[in-house]
Amino acid sequence: MDVQMKRGLLDVCVLAAIQNEDSYGYQIIKDIRPYVDVSESTLYPILRRLEEGRLLTVRSVEHNGRLRKYYHITDAGKARIEDFKQDWKDMENIYRFIIREGQA
Repeated sequence: MDVQMKRGLLDVCVLAAIQNEDSYGYQIIKDIRPYVDVSESTLYPILRRLEEGRLLTVRSVEHNGRLRKYYHITDAGKARIEDFKQDWKDMENIYRFIIREGQA
């Protein structure tokens, strides 16, 4: 799979993982892992990039004597998920066309 395409897909996966409730890194990995193999070394740069893009915000909360970062999706992040859904419909149409042509 194209690296840029995979990167974009992972960005949307992370946003989807926090769209219903705020979450922290390890929990995001656990939520995504049944669908996509993602490691901490992959996740944290994505989270930073999404924060820089204002698709999510971060707040720190003390948990067991340590600070834990919780990530919250912004309206722009929710809009990115909706854009992805539309883009995916377009991709499905292209895929159906390619498959149809391959059978002719």
